[in-house]
Amino acid sequence: MAMAAAPAALSPGTVPLGVLLRREVTKERMERPDVLCGEANRSRKGEDFTLLRADAGQRIPGDPSTSFSVFALFDGHNGSGAAIYARENLLNNVLRAIPTCFCREEWLAVLPRALVAAFVKTDKDFQAVAETSGTTVTFVIIDEWVVTVASVGDSRCILESADGSIYFLSADHRFDSNPDEVKRVTACGSKVGKMDIVGGPEVGPLRCWPGGLCLSRSIGDLDVGECIIAVPHVKQVKLSNAGGRIIIASDGVWDDLTCEMALDCSRGFSSDVAAHRIVNEATRPRGIRDDTTCIVIDILPPENIAPSPPKRSGRIAFNNMFRRRSLDVPFKTNRSEYAEPDVVEEIFEDGSPMLSKRLTTGYTLDKIFAASSCAVCLVRLKSGEGISVHANPLQHEKLQGWQGPFLCLSCHEKKEAMEGKRLSRGSSRNVFGHMC
Repeated sequence: MAMAAAPAALSPGTVPLGVLLRREVTKERMERPDVLCGEANRSRKGEDFTLLRADAGQRIPGDPSTSFSVFALFDGHNGSGAAIYARENLLNNVLRAIPTCFCREEWLAVLPRALVAAFVKTDKDFQAVAETSGTTVTFVIIDEWVVTVASVGDSRCILESADGSIYFLSADHRFDSNPDEVKRVTACGSKVGKMDIVGGPEVGPLRCWPGGLCLSRSIGDLDVGECIIAVPHVKQVKLSNAGGRIIIASDGVWDDLTCEMALDCSRGFSSDVAAHRIVNEATRPRGIRDDTTCIVIDILPPENIAPSPPKRSGRIAFNNMFRRRSLDVPFKTNRSEYAEPDVVEEIFEDGSPMLSKRLTTGYTLDKIFAASSCAVCLVRLKSGEGISVHANPLQHEKLQGWQGPFLCLSCHEKKEAMEGKRLSRGSSRNVFGHMC
Protein backbone atom coordinates (compact mmCIF):
# COMPACT_ATOMS: atom_id res chain seq x y z
CA MET A 1 0.00 0.00 0.00
CA ALA A 2 1.35 3.43 -0.88
CA MET A 3 2.17 5.57 2.13
CA ALA A 4 2.11 9.29 1.46
CA ALA A 5 3.04 11.98 3.93
CA ALA A 6 0.62 14.83 4.48
CA PRO A 7 1.07 17.68 1.99
CA ALA A 8 3.02 20.76 2.93
CA ALA A 9 0.52 23.36 1.78
CA LEU A 10 -3.23 23.89 1.73
CA SER A 11 -4.74 22.37 -1.41
CA PRO A 12 -8.28 22.47 -2.82
CA GLY A 13 -10.67 20.46 -0.67
CA THR A 14 -8.38 20.46 2.35
CA VAL A 15 -10.04 21.11 5.71
CA PRO A 16 -7.83 22.14 8.67
CA LEU A 17 -8.06 20.15 11.90
CA GLY A 18 -9.17 23.22 13.83
CA VAL A 19 -12.13 23.71 11.49
CA LEU A 20 -13.19 20.09 11.84
CA LEU A 21 -13.11 20.26 15.63
CA ARG A 22 -14.86 23.64 15.86
CA ARG A 23 -17.80 22.17 13.94
CA GLU A 24 -18.48 20.20 17.10
CA VAL A 25 -18.88 23.32 19.24
CA THR A 26 -20.87 25.53 16.84
CA LYS A 27 -24.18 25.08 15.04
CA GLU A 28 -22.66 21.97 13.44
CA ARG A 29 -22.04 20.42 16.87
CA MET A 30 -22.17 16.62 17.00
CA GLU A 31 -22.88 14.66 20.15
CA ARG A 32 -20.35 12.09 21.36
CA PRO A 33 -20.85 8.81 19.49
CA ASP A 34 -21.64 5.46 21.02
CA VAL A 35 -18.64 3.15 20.61
CA LEU A 36 -19.50 -0.55 20.64
CA CYS A 37 -16.99 -3.37 20.32
CA GLY A 38 -17.05 -7.10 19.61
CA GLU A 39 -14.21 -9.62 19.47
CA ALA A 40 -13.78 -13.18 18.19
CA ASN A 41 -10.79 -15.50 18.09
CA ARG A 42 -9.92 -19.01 17.01
CA SER A 43 -6.48 -19.99 18.22
CA ARG A 44 -3.87 -22.35 16.84
CA LYS A 45 -0.65 -21.13 18.49
CA GLY A 46 -2.03 -18.81 21.18
CA GLU A 47 0.03 -15.80 20.06
CA ASP A 48 -2.75 -13.29 19.26
CA PHE A 49 -3.67 -10.79 22.00
CA THR A 50 -6.07 -7.86 22.12
CA LEU A 51 -6.64 -4.69 24.13
CA LEU A 52 -10.27 -3.54 24.29
CA ARG A 53 -10.96 -0.40 26.33
CA ALA A 54 -14.09 1.54 25.41
CA ASP A 55 -13.19 3.92 28.27
CA ALA A 56 -9.38 3.91 28.19
CA GLY A 57 -8.83 7.19 29.99
CA GLN A 58 -9.55 10.90 30.03
CA ARG A 59 -7.55 13.68 28.44
CA ILE A 60 -8.45 15.81 31.45
CA PRO A 61 -8.50 13.63 34.59
CA GLY A 62 -11.89 13.73 36.29
CA ASP A 63 -13.76 15.03 33.22
CA PRO A 64 -15.80 12.18 31.61
CA SER A 65 -16.49 14.33 28.55
CA THR A 66 -12.79 14.01 27.60
CA SER A 67 -12.74 10.20 27.60
CA PHE A 68 -11.31 8.24 24.68
CA SER A 69 -11.30 4.59 23.57
CA VAL A 70 -8.43 2.26 22.66
CA PHE A 71 -8.62 -0.98 20.71
CA ALA A 72 -5.53 -2.92 19.65
CA LEU A 73 -4.48 -6.23 18.14
CA PHE A 74 -1.08 -7.82 18.76
CA ASP A 75 -0.28 -10.79 16.48
CA GLY A 76 2.80 -12.44 17.99
CA HIS A 77 5.31 -14.79 16.38
CA ASN A 78 8.11 -16.98 17.72
CA GLY A 79 6.38 -16.89 21.09
CA SER A 80 3.96 -14.60 22.87
CA GLY A 81 6.41 -12.48 24.87
CA ALA A 82 6.49 -9.43 22.60
CA ALA A 83 2.71 -9.38 22.11
CA ILE A 84 2.04 -9.55 25.85
CA TYR A 85 4.68 -6.92 26.63
CA ALA A 86 3.29 -4.51 24.00
CA ARG A 87 -0.26 -5.01 25.23
CA GLU A 88 0.78 -4.20 28.80
CA ASN A 89 3.03 -1.20 28.08
CA LEU A 90 2.26 0.53 24.79
CA LEU A 91 -0.76 2.58 25.89
CA ASN A 92 1.04 3.93 28.95
CA ASN A 93 3.99 4.89 26.76
CA VAL A 94 1.67 6.78 24.40
CA LEU A 95 0.04 8.74 27.21
CA ARG A 96 3.38 9.57 28.83
CA ALA A 97 4.54 11.11 25.54
CA ILE A 98 1.70 13.70 25.52
CA PRO A 99 1.90 16.76 27.80
CA THR A 100 -1.01 16.82 30.25
CA CYS A 101 -1.75 20.52 29.76
CA PHE A 102 -2.99 20.22 26.16
CA CYS A 103 -6.51 21.03 24.98
CA ARG A 104 -8.29 18.51 22.73
CA GLU A 105 -7.12 20.14 19.50
CA GLU A 106 -3.49 20.05 20.64
CA TRP A 107 -3.85 16.52 22.07
CA LEU A 108 -5.06 15.17 18.73
CA ALA A 109 -2.41 17.11 16.81
CA VAL A 110 0.48 15.59 18.79
CA LEU A 111 -1.00 12.10 19.05
CA PRO A 112 0.62 10.78 15.81
CA ARG A 113 4.08 11.76 17.01
CA ALA A 114 3.40 10.37 20.50
CA LEU A 115 2.48 7.04 18.90
CA VAL A 116 5.79 6.95 17.00
CA ALA A 117 7.79 7.63 20.15
CA ALA A 118 5.78 5.08 22.15
CA PHE A 119 6.19 2.30 19.57
CA VAL A 120 9.96 2.83 19.46
CA LYS A 121 10.26 3.03 23.26
CA THR A 122 8.21 -0.16 23.69
CA ASP A 123 10.41 -1.95 21.17
CA LYS A 124 13.61 -0.68 22.79
CA ASP A 125 12.47 -1.64 26.31
CA PHE A 126 11.35 -5.10 25.20
CA GLN A 127 14.59 -5.83 23.37
CA ALA A 128 16.45 -5.06 26.62
CA VAL A 129 14.77 -8.18 28.01
CA ALA A 130 16.67 -10.10 25.29
CA GLU A 131 13.71 -12.15 24.11
CA THR A 132 13.57 -12.95 20.41
CA SER A 133 9.80 -13.06 19.91
CA GLY A 134 8.09 -10.36 17.88
CA THR A 135 4.64 -8.97 17.25
CA THR A 136 2.64 -6.95 14.79
CA VAL A 137 0.62 -4.11 16.31
CA THR A 138 -2.51 -2.36 15.10
CA PHE A 139 -3.39 0.33 17.63
CA VAL A 140 -6.59 2.39 17.35
CA ILE A 141 -7.48 5.45 19.44
CA ILE A 142 -10.98 6.91 19.12
CA ASP A 143 -11.67 10.40 20.49
CA GLU A 144 -15.27 11.29 19.72
CA TRP A 145 -15.41 11.15 15.90
CA VAL A 146 -11.63 11.27 15.32
CA VAL A 147 -9.90 7.92 14.71
CA THR A 148 -6.11 7.55 14.87
CA VAL A 149 -4.47 4.28 13.79
CA ALA A 150 -0.83 3.27 14.21
CA SER A 151 0.37 0.00 12.70
CA VAL A 152 3.42 -2.19 12.16
CA GLY A 153 3.19 -5.60 10.50
CA ASP A 154 0.44 -7.17 8.43
CA SER A 155 -2.68 -7.04 10.57
CA ARG A 156 -5.14 -4.81 8.80
CA CYS A 157 -7.54 -2.08 9.89
CA ILE A 158 -10.34 -0.95 7.57
CA LEU A 159 -13.22 1.49 7.88
CA GLU A 160 -16.60 1.29 6.21
CA SER A 161 -18.33 4.65 6.28
CA ALA A 162 -22.10 5.06 6.46
CA ASP A 163 -22.39 5.32 2.67
CA GLY A 164 -20.60 1.99 2.14
CA SER A 165 -17.21 3.34 1.07
CA ILE A 166 -14.19 1.37 2.32
CA TYR A 167 -10.99 2.99 3.58
CA PHE A 168 -7.66 1.45 4.58
CA LEU A 169 -6.46 2.89 7.89
CA SER A 170 -3.31 0.76 8.24
CA ALA A 171 -0.33 -0.19 6.07
CA ASP A 172 0.87 -3.63 5.00
CA HIS A 173 4.52 -4.20 5.95
CA ARG A 174 4.92 -7.56 4.25
CA PHE A 175 7.87 -7.54 1.89
CA ASP A 176 5.72 -9.10 -0.83
CA SER A 177 3.46 -6.05 -0.97
CA ASN A 178 5.88 -3.25 -0.15
CA PRO A 179 8.83 -2.78 -2.54
CA ASP A 180 9.91 0.43 -0.77
CA GLU A 181 10.49 -1.56 2.41
CA VAL A 182 12.49 -4.16 0.45
CA LYS A 183 14.80 -1.37 -0.76
CA ARG A 184 15.14 0.07 2.74
CA VAL A 185 16.01 -3.23 4.41
CA THR A 186 18.42 -4.18 1.63
CA ALA A 187 20.15 -0.81 1.93
CA CYS A 188 20.63 -1.54 5.66
CA GLY A 189 22.70 -4.59 4.76
CA SER A 190 20.19 -7.42 5.07
CA LYS A 191 19.11 -9.76 2.29
CA VAL A 192 15.49 -10.05 1.18
CA GLY A 193 14.47 -13.16 -0.73
CA LYS A 194 12.44 -16.34 -0.66
CA MET A 195 13.53 -19.43 1.20
CA ASP A 196 16.20 -21.21 -0.81
CA ILE A 197 15.81 -24.99 -0.65
CA VAL A 198 19.07 -26.69 -1.60
CA GLY A 199 18.64 -28.38 -4.94
CA GLY A 200 15.20 -26.88 -5.52
CA PRO A 201 13.40 -23.65 -6.37
CA GLU A 202 12.91 -20.74 -3.97
CA VAL A 203 9.64 -21.05 -2.10
CA GLY A 204 7.30 -19.03 0.07
CA PRO A 205 7.00 -15.28 0.63
CA LEU A 206 9.84 -12.80 0.57
CA ARG A 207 11.74 -12.82 3.87
CA CYS A 208 14.52 -10.89 5.56
CA TRP A 209 17.76 -12.82 6.13
CA PRO A 210 19.10 -13.52 8.66
CA GLY A 211 15.99 -14.40 10.60
CA GLY A 212 13.50 -15.33 7.90
CA LEU A 213 10.86 -12.75 8.89
CA CYS A 214 8.40 -11.79 6.16
CA LEU A 215 7.65 -8.41 7.78
CA SER A 216 9.73 -5.22 7.59
CA ARG A 217 8.25 -3.62 10.72
CA SER A 218 7.35 -5.09 14.10
CA ILE A 219 7.98 -4.78 17.81
CA GLY A 220 10.64 -7.19 19.08
CA ASP A 221 12.44 -9.59 16.71
CA LEU A 222 15.83 -8.91 18.25
CA ASP A 223 17.45 -11.81 16.36
CA VAL A 224 16.53 -10.38 12.94
CA GLY A 225 18.33 -7.08 13.44
CA GLU A 226 17.34 -3.44 13.70
CA CYS A 227 16.55 -3.06 10.01
CA ILE A 228 13.20 -4.49 11.18
CA ILE A 229 11.87 -1.33 12.79
CA ALA A 230 9.03 -0.35 15.11
CA VAL A 231 8.33 3.04 13.49
CA PRO A 232 4.60 2.81 12.73
CA HIS A 233 2.49 3.97 9.84
CA VAL A 234 0.02 6.47 11.35
CA LYS A 235 -3.26 7.66 9.89
CA GLN A 236 -5.78 10.01 11.49
CA VAL A 237 -9.28 10.65 10.11
CA LYS A 238 -12.51 12.25 11.22
CA LEU A 239 -15.83 10.54 10.59
CA SER A 240 -19.09 12.29 9.88
CA ASN A 241 -21.86 12.08 12.47
CA ALA A 242 -23.30 9.16 10.50
CA GLY A 243 -20.49 7.06 11.97
CA GLY A 244 -19.02 3.89 10.55
CA ARG A 245 -17.66 0.42 11.26
CA ILE A 246 -13.99 -0.43 11.86
CA ILE A 247 -12.60 -3.94 11.45
CA ILE A 248 -9.20 -4.87 12.89
CA ALA A 249 -8.07 -8.40 12.09
CA SER A 250 -4.93 -10.51 12.03
CA ASP A 251 -3.53 -12.09 8.88
CA GLY A 252 -5.45 -15.24 9.77
CA VAL A 253 -8.51 -13.37 8.50
CA TRP A 254 -7.02 -11.44 5.60
CA ASP A 255 -5.21 -14.44 4.11
CA ASP A 256 -8.64 -15.88 3.29
CA LEU A 257 -11.00 -12.89 3.05
CA THR A 258 -10.95 -9.65 1.09
CA CYS A 259 -12.20 -6.48 2.76
CA GLU A 260 -15.47 -6.73 0.86
CA MET A 261 -15.98 -10.35 1.91
CA ALA A 262 -15.43 -9.50 5.58
CA LEU A 263 -17.86 -6.60 5.42
CA ASP A 264 -20.47 -8.47 3.36
CA CYS A 265 -20.70 -11.39 5.78
CA SER A 266 -21.06 -9.13 8.81
CA ARG A 267 -23.08 -6.17 7.62
CA GLY A 268 -26.22 -5.40 9.60
CA PHE A 269 -25.18 -7.46 12.63
CA SER A 270 -24.06 -6.18 16.02
CA SER A 271 -20.32 -5.77 16.52
CA ASP A 272 -20.03 -8.93 18.62
CA VAL A 273 -21.94 -11.10 16.16
CA ALA A 274 -20.12 -9.49 13.23
CA ALA A 275 -16.70 -10.39 14.67
CA HIS A 276 -17.70 -14.04 15.08
CA ARG A 277 -19.15 -14.21 11.59
CA ILE A 278 -15.93 -12.84 10.08
CA VAL A 279 -13.74 -15.35 11.95
CA ASN A 280 -16.06 -18.22 11.02
CA GLU A 281 -16.07 -17.17 7.38
CA ALA A 282 -12.25 -16.94 7.33
CA THR A 283 -11.71 -20.37 8.87
CA ARG A 284 -14.53 -22.20 7.07
CA PRO A 285 -12.77 -23.07 3.77
CA ARG A 286 -9.50 -24.53 5.12
CA GLY A 287 -9.86 -24.70 8.89
CA ILE A 288 -7.65 -22.98 11.46
CA ARG A 289 -4.17 -22.66 9.95
CA ASP A 290 -3.11 -19.67 12.06
CA ASP A 291 -4.35 -17.67 15.02
CA THR A 292 -7.39 -15.86 13.65
CA THR A 293 -8.61 -12.78 15.52
CA CYS A 294 -11.10 -10.06 14.64
CA ILE A 295 -12.22 -6.90 16.44
CA VAL A 296 -15.28 -5.01 15.17
CA ILE A 297 -15.93 -1.47 16.39
CA ASP A 298 -19.12 0.42 15.62
CA ILE A 299 -19.00 4.21 15.95
CA LEU A 300 -22.64 5.21 16.01
CA PRO A 301 -24.76 8.33 16.49
CA PRO A 302 -26.01 8.44 20.11
CA GLU A 303 -28.77 5.94 20.91
CA ASN A 304 -28.44 4.25 17.51
CA ILE A 305 -27.42 0.96 19.12
CA ALA A 306 -28.42 -1.41 16.32
CA PRO A 307 -26.43 -0.63 13.16
CA SER A 308 -28.41 -0.73 9.96
CA PRO A 309 -26.86 -1.84 6.67
CA PRO A 310 -25.16 1.16 5.02
CA LYS A 311 -25.94 2.25 1.52
CA ARG A 312 -23.61 0.52 -0.92
CA SER A 313 -21.88 2.92 -3.26
CA GLY A 314 -20.42 0.17 -5.41
CA ARG A 315 -16.95 1.70 -5.02
CA ILE A 316 -13.98 1.28 -2.75
CA ALA A 317 -12.47 4.51 -1.44
CA PHE A 318 -8.70 4.23 -1.13
CA ASN A 319 -6.22 6.63 0.48
CA ASN A 320 -6.37 9.21 -2.28
CA MET A 321 -10.14 9.60 -1.88
CA PHE A 322 -9.80 11.22 1.54
CA ARG A 323 -10.08 14.99 1.69
CA ARG A 324 -6.80 16.04 3.25
CA ARG A 325 -5.72 18.84 5.58
CA SER A 326 -2.26 20.34 5.77
CA LEU A 327 -0.15 20.15 8.91
CA ASP A 328 1.19 23.63 8.21
CA VAL A 329 -2.15 25.43 7.92
CA PRO A 330 -3.01 27.70 10.87
CA PHE A 331 -5.89 26.38 12.94
CA LYS A 332 -7.75 29.73 12.83
CA THR A 333 -9.53 29.59 9.50
CA ASN A 334 -12.79 31.03 8.27
CA ARG A 335 -15.28 28.24 8.91
CA SER A 336 -17.69 29.48 6.23
CA GLU A 337 -15.16 28.47 3.57
CA TYR A 338 -15.72 24.81 4.48
CA ALA A 339 -19.51 24.57 4.68
CA GLU A 340 -19.51 21.24 2.85
CA PRO A 341 -21.40 18.03 3.68
CA ASP A 342 -19.77 15.82 6.30
CA VAL A 343 -17.54 13.11 4.83
CA VAL A 344 -14.60 11.07 6.08
CA GLU A 345 -11.84 13.65 6.39
CA GLU A 346 -8.13 12.77 6.41
CA ILE A 347 -6.29 14.77 9.07
CA PHE A 348 -2.86 13.14 9.00
CA GLU A 349 -0.92 10.32 7.38
CA ASP A 350 2.77 9.41 7.49
CA GLY A 351 4.49 6.09 6.91
CA SER A 352 8.12 7.23 6.66
CA PRO A 353 10.58 4.80 8.28
CA MET A 354 12.93 7.62 9.32
CA LEU A 355 12.61 8.27 13.05
CA SER A 356 14.32 11.65 12.78
CA LYS A 357 11.66 12.79 10.28
CA ARG A 358 8.75 11.40 12.27
CA LEU A 359 9.80 13.16 15.47
CA THR A 360 10.09 16.53 13.74
CA THR A 361 6.97 16.60 11.53
CA GLY A 362 3.88 18.60 12.31
CA TYR A 363 2.94 20.29 15.55
CA THR A 364 5.15 22.94 17.19
CA LEU A 365 8.12 21.01 18.57
CA ASP A 366 9.00 23.14 21.57
CA LYS A 367 5.50 22.60 22.98
CA ILE A 368 6.07 18.85 23.09
CA PHE A 369 9.74 18.10 23.69
CA ALA A 370 11.66 19.59 26.57
CA ALA A 371 15.37 20.13 26.01
CA SER A 372 15.94 18.24 29.26
CA SER A 373 14.24 14.98 28.19
CA CYS A 374 14.81 12.30 25.55
CA ALA A 375 12.09 12.50 22.88
CA VAL A 376 11.66 8.70 22.87
CA CYS A 377 12.25 7.26 26.34
CA LEU A 378 11.64 10.56 28.22
CA VAL A 379 14.66 10.02 30.46
CA ARG A 380 15.97 13.23 32.00
CA LEU A 381 19.06 14.61 30.23
CA LYS A 382 21.83 16.53 31.90
CA SER A 383 22.94 19.80 30.35
CA GLY A 384 24.74 19.10 27.06
CA GLU A 385 23.95 15.38 27.23
CA GLY A 386 21.19 15.23 24.62
CA ILE A 387 21.94 14.40 20.97
CA SER A 388 19.89 16.26 18.36
CA VAL A 389 17.86 14.14 15.93
CA HIS A 390 18.90 16.51 13.13
CA ALA A 391 21.82 15.80 10.84
CA ASN A 392 22.77 19.49 10.99
CA PRO A 393 21.63 20.83 14.38
CA LEU A 394 23.17 24.28 13.92
CA GLN A 395 21.40 24.81 10.62
CA HIS A 396 18.13 23.68 12.18
CA GLU A 397 18.65 26.11 15.06
CA LYS A 398 19.00 28.98 12.58
CA LEU A 399 15.69 28.00 10.95
CA GLN A 400 13.63 26.91 13.96
CA GLY A 401 15.28 28.54 16.96
CA TRP A 402 16.55 25.40 18.69
CA GLN A 403 18.42 22.19 17.92
CA GLY A 404 15.89 19.72 19.34
CA PRO A 405 14.26 17.38 19.82
CA PHE A 406 17.02 15.49 21.59
CA LEU A 407 17.74 11.81 22.27
CA CYS A 408 19.68 10.05 24.98
CA LEU A 409 22.71 8.04 23.85
CA SER A 410 20.93 4.67 23.73
CA CYS A 411 17.94 6.03 21.78
CA HIS A 412 20.32 7.83 19.39
CA GLU A 413 22.16 4.55 18.77
CA LYS A 414 18.85 2.82 18.09
CA LYS A 415 17.84 5.56 15.65
CA GLU A 416 21.17 5.21 13.83
CA ALA A 417 20.74 1.43 13.56
CA MET A 418 17.14 1.68 12.32
CA GLU A 419 18.21 4.18 9.68
CA GLY A 420 21.04 1.89 8.51
CA LYS A 421 23.86 4.07 9.82
CA ARG A 422 25.48 1.38 11.95
CA LEU A 423 25.60 -2.43 12.05
CA SER A 424 22.40 -4.07 13.26
CA ARG A 425 22.70 -6.25 16.32
CA GLY A 426 21.18 -9.26 14.61
CA SER A 427 23.53 -9.29 11.62
CA SER A 428 25.76 -12.04 12.98
CA ARG A 429 23.07 -14.26 14.42
CA ASN A 430 21.61 -17.53 13.18
CA VAL A 431 20.67 -17.24 9.51
CA PHE A 432 17.36 -19.05 9.94
CA GLY A 433 16.39 -17.57 13.32
CA HIS A 434 12.60 -17.68 13.29
CA MET A 435 10.04 -17.27 10.58
CA CYS A 436 6.63 -15.64 10.46
